Amino acid sequence: MPNNPVVIVTGASRGLGAATARWLAKIGAAVTLISRSGAALKRVAQEVRHLGGTALVFKADVSDPDACQKAIARTLERFDRLDALVNNAGIVEPIVPLSLTDPERWQYNIGVNLLGPFYLTRAALSELRKQSGRIINVSSGAATTVIENASAYCAAKAALNHFTRVAAAEESGLTVLTMRPGVVDTQMQEIIRRDGSSFMPDEQFAFYQGLKDRGELEPPEVPARSIAWLALYAPHELSGDFLNYDDPQIARPALDLFGEKLE
Repeated sequence: MPNNPVVIVTGASRGLGAATARWLAKIGAAVTLISRSGAALKRVAQEVRHLGGTALVFKADVSDPDACQKAIARTLERFDRLDALVNNAGIVEPIVPLSLTDPERWQYNIGVNLLGPFYLTRAALSELRKQSGRIINVSSGAATTVIENASAYCAAKAALNHFTRVAAAEESGLTVLTMRPGVVDTQMQEIIRRDGSSFMPDEQFAFYQGLKDRGELEPPEVPARSIAWLALYAPHELSGDFLNYDDPQIARPALDLFGEKLE
């Protein structure tokens, strides 16, 4: 296992994170799976092992800086190195107007979507430098597009993009970038359809509902394949960039490496 890549994936219990871990397992990677849901993580760990990878389960909330520090330490204890960090954990709530927002819920959104990547990046830097490693921050179109009544999510993702640019400039030996995964058929979209009906403008809510009704949401495995490829092979010249998951310079080599299906 010493030559196999070691990757940390947050938000790994479902959706994009779980699919990213499974793609990485196909090439024999060792993956530290981080999420708040321990039982779901164990199921993903079994899938990783079945596909040929090695899994370490670490139950944690990435908004907790001590937990992030411990996650890095446990990874090094188990695998003795770290090649890449995928900051995927994210929440969209609260979906509510600014005037009605609970400050604690707004703050927690920032804690998960922005501070979590900061805590893990800071804790991982010294090890990633040894491997000329990669940090992939999963962002969103919300970083550049106004989504009414999702102010915390939009602000956090915009800040994550710029944090990534600064980190890329400071850590010239690493490859640090953000990726937009598209509109994916995950629990986040379920929450938008559930809560958005009460607070989103009719046209905005109809857009999200229509994506589901017309079957236009992307399966998590498609953008996750791009994330996994970037964690392993993202070219250094892309460091600091905000990339789309279906950009041919990412999607094509990812498909060539992993194939069409997770099996």
